[in-house]
Amino acid sequence: MRAEKLALQGKFVRLEPLDHRHADGLVAAAAADPSLYRLSPVPQGKAEATKYIDTALSWAGAATAVPFAVVRVADESVIGSTRFWKIERWAWPDGHARQGRTAPDACEIGYTWFTSSAVRTAANTESKFLMLRHAFEEWEVFRVCFHADARNERSRRAIERIGGTFEGILRGHRMAADFIPRDSARYSIIDSEWPALKSRLLGLLDRG
Repeated sequence: MRAEKLALQGKFVRLEPLDHRHADGLVAAAAADPSLYRLSPVPQGKAEATKYIDTALSWAGAATAVPFAVVRVADESVIGSTRFWKIERWAWPDGHARQGRTAPDACEIGYTWFTSSAVRTAANTESKFLMLRHAFEEWEVFRVCFHADARNERSRRAIERIGGTFEGILRGHRMAADFIPRDSARYSIIDSEWPALKSRLLGLLDRG
């Protein structure tokens, strides 16, 4: 089963299916201020960007991820990337209403990074809003998870700002950019929280 390709349109950003045509844009976005990505696996240079896209597309081919290039609507420039990943399809028993579904039952949003000019703008809030809305309203998932390096206060505050509930620290967790196991802060949003959270995020976006 191949993961679907999605294009999610917002007022400030558009999430396009990540492809090799975005490589130069990713290179330019990452080069603006490499110091932002000390704790994040962000491609530097064309070779790394090509490998980054190849990996993302291989995960998409395995139906475990849906990767995006983030395009700023105002100037049509690539300002970063994000993706659905760790997509879960649960084995429902025979006779269950959700048995035979092809849509995910849970997922994670991650591998999110933005160029320096997009940091502390509406780009992150709207990107997360578009993805959360799709996950909860189209896929009808039960939960969406997020992880951030436990040391990355900027990323953790950003997840909390869009409504993620802190669940704890996973010690010696996912391999970091330097291939050393890290401690990850885990957050989640569940389906029952989405209606109120949707209203709050729309309020934030109305204010820009």
